[in-house]
Amino acid sequence: MKAEEWEPYYTEILDYFGLSRENDEDAARILATLLLRDDTDLLQKTINDRDCIVCGNAPSLVQEIKTTDFSGKTVIAADAAASVLYRAGIRPGVIFSDIDGMDDDFLEMNDAGTILVLHAHGDNIPLLCSWVPKIRGRIVGTTQSTPLSHVHNFGGFSDGDRCVLCAHELGAASVALIGFDLDDTSVDPVKHGKLMIARKLLKLLGHDI
Repeated sequence: MKAEEWEPYYTEILDYFGLSRENDEDAARILATLLLRDDTDLLQKTINDRDCIVCGNAPSLVQEIKTTDFSGKTVIAADAAASVLYRAGIRPGVIFSDIDGMDDDFLEMNDAGTILVLHAHGDNIPLLCSWVPKIRGRIVGTTQSTPLSHVHNFGGFSDGDRCVLCAHELGAASVALIGFDLDDTSVDPVKHGKLMIARKLLKLLGHDI
């Protein structure tokens, strides 16, 4: 999804959650100063015209990994789903993260070739400042607000739907989803709102889950 297409959804999200566009834009500028490279071209080559599997971090992921054929596919992980995959012997090609689920496994995967797509928003500036300088491998910066020259906006709000929207925007041949549970009733009201937004965004792209 292009930034101009994303804008009305973003405005709705700001109103719904009472978020600050200014804080999001501050975070994007800080991320821009921290980034030493922009590997968006490599990200596009990794996704374009490829069959992609996007892995969410629902508890069902552990079982779904066992019944999914990953061979020849670009594996895209939403935040902490990357560690679940890695423990199962699968290193994702791409990880999308707003850094709240990030740990040293991410750095290890990044050193081995995984592209980290790190997202700046108003609530994660300390995490950006802590983790981004540690990254030695491929990296792409994203924002949900106004894009900058090397901080991109592919659309999406939570890690899972950002993965999917970006995969479609960068020309994936197909996008399959595992590890998504948008009907989880055990979550708090904020998380519930995020799941409902994710469902709305994914439905736009034909993922009716």
